[in-house]
Amino acid sequence: MATEDTKKKLLARLKRAEGQLAGVRRMVEEDAYCVDTLVQVAAVRGALSKVGDVLLEDHLGHCVRRAFESGDEAARRAHIDELLDVFARFGGRA
Repeated sequence: MATEDTKKKLLARLKRAEGQLAGVRRMVEEDAYCVDTLVQVAAVRGALSKVGDVLLEDHLGHCVRRAFESGDEAARRAHIDELLDVFARFGGRA
């Protein structure tokens, strides 16, 4: 699980992304200029990508490190498989 500091960072980033997403919804409702809306969509994607980056860093720094330090081959293999799945889902990025 994430540390309290990481949780705070994640929640702050998610709140920011929620606000940006609400802004995109308003822009669509108000027929805003397409390029302006696309710029905001890119901002939401960037914000969510950063959330993924923070989560991945935390996971690697804690869960995966612990599995490798434990000497438990099954735990190591499970975490490697899990990471490969994450990378496949996110196109090489979390």
